[in-house]
Amino acid sequence: MARGELRIYLGAAPGVGKTYAMLEEAQRRAGRGTDVVIGLVETHGRAHTAAMIGDLEVVPRRSAEMDLDALLARRPEVAVVDELAHTNLPGSRNEKRWQDIGSLLDAGISVLTTVNVQHLESLNDVVARITGVPQRETVPDEVVRAAEQVELVDMTPEALRRRLAHGNVYGPEQVDAALGNWFRAGNLTALRELALLWMAGRVDAQLDRYRADHGIDAGWETRERVVVALNGGPEGDTLIRRAARIAARSRGAALMAVHITRNDGPAGANPADLARQRVLTESLGGSFHQVSGTDVRRALLEFAQGVNATQIVLGGASRWVRLAELISAESTIDVHLVSAGPGAGRREARLPPALSRGRRAAGFAAALAGLPLLTAVLAAVEPPLVNDILLMLAAVVGVALAGGLWPALLAAVAGFLLLNWFFIPPYGRLTIAEGQNLLALAIFVVVAVAVSWVVDIAARRTRQAARASAEAQTLATVAGGVLRGQRPLLALLDRLRETFALDAVLLLERGTVVAEVGTPGSAAGDQVTIDDDLVMRLRGHTLEASDRRIVEAFAAQAAVALRQERLAAEAASAKPLAEADRLRTALLAAVSHDLRTPLASAKASVASLRSADVEFGDDDRAELLATADESLDRLARLVSNLLDMSRLQAGVLGMTAVEVGAEDVVPRALEDLGHQGRHVAVRVPDDLPLLHADPGLLERVLVNLVANALRHSPAGRPPMITGSGHGDVVELRVVDHGPGIPADRWDDVFLPFQRLGDRDNDTGVGLGLALSRGLTEAMGGTLTPEETPGGGLTMVLTLPASTS
Repeated sequence: MARGELRIYLGAAPGVGKTYAMLEEAQRRAGRGTDVVIGLVETHGRAHTAAMIGDLEVVPRRSAEMDLDALLARRPEVAVVDELAHTNLPGSRNEKRWQDIGSLLDAGISVLTTVNVQHLESLNDVVARITGVPQRETVPDEVVRAAEQVELVDMTPEALRRRLAHGNVYGPEQVDAALGNWFRAGNLTALRELALLWMAGRVDAQLDRYRADHGIDAGWETRERVVVALNGGPEGDTLIRRAARIAARSRGAALMAVHITRNDGPAGANPADLARQRVLTESLGGSFHQVSGTDVRRALLEFAQGVNATQIVLGGASRWVRLAELISAESTIDVHLVSAGPGAGRREARLPPALSRGRRAAGFAAALAGLPLLTAVLAAVEPPLVNDILLMLAAVVGVALAGGLWPALLAAVAGFLLLNWFFIPPYGRLTIAEGQNLLALAIFVVVAVAVSWVVDIAARRTRQAARASAEAQTLATVAGGVLRGQRPLLALLDRLRETFALDAVLLLERGTVVAEVGTPGSAAGDQVTIDDDLVMRLRGHTLEASDRRIVEAFAAQAAVALRQERLAAEAASAKPLAEADRLRTALLAAVSHDLRTPLASAKASVASLRSADVEFGDDDRAELLATADESLDRLARLVSNLLDMSRLQAGVLGMTAVEVGAEDVVPRALEDLGHQGRHVAVRVPDDLPLLHADPGLLERVLVNLVANALRHSPAGRPPMITGSGHGDVVELRVVDHGPGIPADRWDDVFLPFQRLGDRDNDTGVGLGLALSRGLTEAMGGTLTPEETPGGGLTMVLTLPASTS
């Protein structure tokens, strides 16, 4: 059985028209004779959306959720299932709706569905930073990327805000709060950009897959992609900045820096320069890549073609000129040759000596002493000439193994002369009578030199590999130690001090010490310049020249660690300000409606009583006065909550803890709730220990908890307050039998301005539980939710018991 196809309508925010577009497609398919059934559609009270359902068959819901079993039994060709990221109620077959859709697809049923960009898992943290609201319902990106079709339903922020203001998205009572919170123009613009970029990434992936499937190697300039080639020298900074300026000329262009490492020879790149250039590239919005290859030019060209580059920026050195000619000949990529200034460019790394000075001296000694000795032995034995040449060649190879290239070359020349003088007629002269002897000596010299050269190169490569391995191991150890530390900068400097047996390591910025490890006042050593502002000083002893490369890598990473620590400190200091700003914004958005409602009610009652046009009876007058009184009480509670929340946020809430009995506080709290409080059942034992709490704050907490329980309790099942003592704490429980809240959403109810489960949005600003937890913690207690047996929510208020 073939798997069904998934089509997703992606939007930047609620109200852009995803569900409407999905239903339009469903109607089109039904008009073509396709069997289309609606599994679940959320109209959110929007008349135009509801009208679009038309005469499409709708599968009835089960317990407010989509009836998956009925839909599978019906087996339509296409199922319409709204809200891909929705979390199902407990007891459903699957936890998430996207899992329900997976079951439909596996059954061969194609699905039309919708999702907003804020529900994509990869963008969850980004959306939270933009809007200040974390998203609890997410869908894995791979689910959306696996869809056969993803259609973006786009709308400008201005048009969406107009739709909202006209009541086409939410009801009138929610418009003011929505416009001032989630639907701010800046939020919508950022969310729209996220949706467009996500779709652009999907389109890029589809294009790459198409080119690969059809064997298309030539670049398609659908978007500017600028590649800058780095050779590991200081001039790379100039090239990166120039490439960034080129990329900035085209909106949306990508900047990629790449360093090609030879895998058949010495790298020669400066690790400190590369580390600095990585940071520079990323700070300019680009990405840094490191590729290895035997042929640098070919590797760079293949990289550029692989990322569909449109432009390459190269240095002006002669080797890059040859590369530019290669790229121009084999691709359509534009090439920019940039001069980094006089003297710029990295010199090719000189090969280090293959062997130590002692071994080279031993090689020379073996050549000067060993060859004459071998000649004396051969002259006494008088073997054939071929054997003389082979034995002399073996001696040259031995000298090469012992002392390297130059002693071996000396041995080859000496061997040539000794063979010619002692073993080739005419003897005792440097002339050769027969041509075959000349050929033999020539082959001897060529083979001796070639073998000596190979042995020397092998020794050099062995030494380089050993050193590279030691450096890699050192850097890996450093990285592990730094990652495990809480202070990466100090950990990095301390590891540098230990690695090179230094007394102290200092990091200076414009002459001022910003970090230091080791013994102060130690003897001066080396100094490494990181950039124009940062310098690292090493105290204890002078480093060997071969160690400076790895020390420069340490220095570059120290600069990065310093910047990261400062960014982390700035972020930590900005977090309270951002939270206060978010709270202030949410406060203004919420109170714009919730302050207006009781004020308008009280004003209308008072205005009616003052009116001379209507005569009110005693009952009507009493009802109007009661309405005004209730509205003003509600307004007073709201203002008190706002003021207390502000004091909690500022840390200036006054609190005086004394001995107080629950039997005294609970009745006052219920009395504050008016006639609704009379329906609450109270089961507080007479012998309950006294609490150590502030009576006024405790009363406020109970009022908020009971009011919340009353709001969610079904008719005929009022909430209940119970009390119990447990050692040095006292628990007061506010129990309701309402719809309850899933356990994974319990923490959400304590966020300011959250009205989880409230669909009318006219019952307060969502501060009650957040304030209650804050007041409880200020008194040294805790407030936690529990599930009520049989359904509902129980709020457990735990406070210290009096010790006297």
